Amino acid sequence: MIEHRRSSALIRLLLGCLILLTASVGAARADAPIPIGYVELANDPRYDDKLAYAGLLLSPGGRPVAGAEVALEEIKLNGQAFKLDFALEKADAADATGLLAAIERLVQAKDVRIFLLDAPDAVVAAVTKALRDKPVLLFNVSAESDSLRAEGCQANLLHTIPSHAMLMDALTEYLVAKKWREVLVLQGPLPEDIVLTESFARSAKKFGAKLVDVRKFTLGEDPRERDQNNLALLTSNVDYDVVFVADSDGEFGRYLPYATQLPRLVVGSAGLAPVAWHWSFEAYGAAQLTRRFFRHADRQMQSADWAAWVAVRAIGEAVIRTRSTDLAAIAAYLRSDKLNLDGSKGPPLSFRAWDNQLRQPILLADANWVVAETPLPQFQHASNNLDTLGVDKPESKCRL
Repeated sequence: MIEHRRSSALIRLLLGCLILLTASVGAARADAPIPIGYVELANDPRYDDKLAYAGLLLSPGGRPVAGAEVALEEIKLNGQAFKLDFALEKADAADATGLLAAIERLVQAKDVRIFLLDAPDAVVAAVTKALRDKPVLLFNVSAESDSLRAEGCQANLLHTIPSHAMLMDALTEYLVAKKWREVLVLQGPLPEDIVLTESFARSAKKFGAKLVDVRKFTLGEDPRERDQNNLALLTSNVDYDVVFVADSDGEFGRYLPYATQLPRLVVGSAGLAPVAWHWSFEAYGAAQLTRRFFRHADRQMQSADWAAWVAVRAIGEAVIRTRSTDLAAIAAYLRSDKLNLDGSKGPPLSFRAWDNQLRQPILLADANWVVAETPLPQFQHASNNLDTLGVDKPESKCRL
């Protein structure tokens, strides 16, 4: 009888071990790195080296893959204790069709299931829509369009770069807190400029700021267009507390600070700007992250670099916490309230259940320093103050 009980106990123990092993089938060995895909648009116009008059560099001058590479070394180090290793599998293509083919190749050849996607809004929308029924998970690290988080949202797409709505809400919170509520808007000719103006107008309505006028500007010195290219004329014959400039390529806005008809602050695409990251931010270990990035890339860290960095950090966190490479388990953890991600920006970060957007503080900065970190203390939310930035659940048009 005793021997029978011992045998039964041994069988139960072996069955328990088998269950544990089965639950961790997806766990990686140190000699079998977990692959993370990184796909980007070749010749992406957002990264062109645009040189203006006098050789001023207007574009960031670097691809956010550098942020992913910095984070990869960090999660590799964190994973050593659990015998987990990671690898970055990179590919690029000329358009959305090419990116889809590159993703398919990495799925087939390397069994990659999780990808960082660096591409403009329209390309991100096309790629994620085509992959919506495929067993892959995508991280948007550079497309800020609100539509990707609204009617165009997809269950397989998580966003680590903040949306236009988040950025504009952060800026408007600060203006309202300072009682600079009367805003003159200068809007550029590009479609992106119109999008920025519309997003700022939404934020102004949300927080109680007022657009006293919206005036369109053009580049050049054609005397027939003086009303649209002369800074003094553009900012005259109206009273305002601040000038918001919507200038997505930066060529016009750089001339605006200190050149307005009234002595007023310039915000938006020039002057005080809302960003996901700024090299001068020093709190919460940010300075150390900035130095690590600079040593790796030999340039300052930009918002998209941070978004790529935090996406890889989130992936590493999910794999280590779940001890699994099962895509469903990783995705569920990322979307759950168990995720408390350290983004070197203060409060723990997590993804919003209603639109897959990473909630996060937004920095307000000029060229050389961070003026404020939002949300500001006076703006409160019922459950998470970070949700004062961007589209909240009751207003969301996303249906995941």
